[in-house]
Amino acid sequence: MNDYSNIITLEPGKRSGKPCIRGLRITVYDVLTYLAAGMTHDEIISDFPMLTREDILACLSYAADRERHTVIVKS
Repeated sequence: MNDYSNIITLEPGKRSGKPCIRGLRITVYDVLTYLAAGMTHDEIISDFPMLTREDILACLSYAADRERHTVIVKS
């Protein structure tokens, strides 16, 4: 798993506190949505030149980490 701690940032006043990339206004959710829609890394970087491949991989690692910690509670 990639270390995303220096890439994914959480700031209460930015994008409603959602996890963003390097303090930019681009959220992890935004990048994951683009990937889910079928965009390639190159297409995302072309549309958002301030992003890097490392940023995109950090988003995937962050999402995988969140999923790994998801717990289903039986009622």
